[in-house]
Amino acid sequence: MNDSISPGFRLSFLGATATVTGSKYLIEADGRRILVDCGLFQGYKPLRLRNWAPFPVDPRSIDAVILTHAHLDHSGYLPRLVRDGFRGRVWCTPATRELCAILLPDSGHLLEEDAEYANRRGYSKHQPALPLYTEADAQRCLQQLHPVEIGTPFAPLRRVSAVLRTQGHILGAASVRLEHEGVNITFSGDIGRPEDPIMKAPHPVEASDWIVTESTYGNRTHPTVDLDVELAAVVRRVAKRGGVLVIPAFAVGRAQLLLYQIARLKARGDVPHIPVFLNSPMAVDATSLYHRFRAEHRLTETQCEQMCRAATFVNSVEESKALNERHGPMIIISASGMATGGRVVHHLKAFAPDPRNAILLAGYQAGGTRGAALAAGASTIRIHGQDVPVRAEVIALGSASAHADANEILSWLGTAPRPPRGVFVTHGEPDAADALCGRIERELGWSAIVPEYRDVVDLTSATLTESATRGLPEGTGAPIHVA
Repeated sequence: MNDSISPGFRLSFLGATATVTGSKYLIEADGRRILVDCGLFQGYKPLRLRNWAPFPVDPRSIDAVILTHAHLDHSGYLPRLVRDGFRGRVWCTPATRELCAILLPDSGHLLEEDAEYANRRGYSKHQPALPLYTEADAQRCLQQLHPVEIGTPFAPLRRVSAVLRTQGHILGAASVRLEHEGVNITFSGDIGRPEDPIMKAPHPVEASDWIVTESTYGNRTHPTVDLDVELAAVVRRVAKRGGVLVIPAFAVGRAQLLLYQIARLKARGDVPHIPVFLNSPMAVDATSLYHRFRAEHRLTETQCEQMCRAATFVNSVEESKALNERHGPMIIISASGMATGGRVVHHLKAFAPDPRNAILLAGYQAGGTRGAALAAGASTIRIHGQDVPVRAEVIALGSASAHADANEILSWLGTAPRPPRGVFVTHGEPDAADALCGRIERELGWSAIVPEYRDVVDLTSATLTESATRGLPEGTGAPIHVA
């Protein structure tokens, strides 16, 4: 661990570099530390192993954390950080606080469950297999979450001011703008879509010296096909052959969008009235929050009710197991969105071998996940130490993304009232980040770079020169030169 704290105003990239997961940005100001986002690494094994490695700085030296939103790739490492000594406040929006209270204990529970299952079946290389953190660890960390309203300035540190702005994407999602002695930086978090069917459009970028932007879809644009049309065709096709449609869906955001769309399709008679099951206790709990946080989305009270009544909610493990014994036609929506764990993995194990069934991928699939393997046409997927054949139809639903595409990211950046000194392009696979970086330079005329893991930037300097950022040894923590 590197425990020395530098003076001035510095930014270190401790995650979300060359990957869409593990978002962590360390700000150092006058010898104190703020961590913006505290996410889990997911996907390829070398990335997942970073979750287990000692944190790059002593968690006890961090004074505050600010969360952009509740998805686990932005919040899921928080229980471990607290367990290892972080004692400061965690600033976030009220909706993010409520969603973390659902997602983090569930994550801890699943980690314990997976470790127990691995020990019982003997397929782990570690004896015994241990969880990264427990449900109790997650419950304890919630005591440190401190909600602050969107648009209300706050001071996470002395002489550092901050404000959160609506970013669409999911309930509570926000961008973060920090200012220290006249120098400011905006972190985009995950950028929502301006015409999202449920969430409101992102707030324009405020004047910033520096911008850290995500680039999940930095090298592509979303298809123009209507989501209703795309989803209806899949449901009708699978129902006609008596199959089961399994949809791995993020419990917060994607699951609710799918419920809303299915309810509309059924009401219009565009799809048959086949049973729909929402098999994710945390998705069930998250769905109820759409009533409480009505100001953050576009749905009316009636539409919220329709969404909540669109499926039979499955809570117990016994009910979940019983679904695997049922026959189609039916639809099962279950977490997780990239099929990395949770109940959906058991459904894939049960239904992937049957060609009458289908697996609908409704969101981004990070490299190294089962979802990415399915999207790439894998004939088998590894589940609980076994190779499960994939004979079911696999469909990637391109129009359901809650992330802005490349054009939409550029449009959001273009709302800035003045050019920044530089843009750091993160939270994307290498090809996506590089493509977006190039477009920012060509189309906006701004300086932009794709930082590497543990790179460090002096934010008090005037401009950014990309040529001086290359060739840094990974893990050195050496400063990027800014001229």
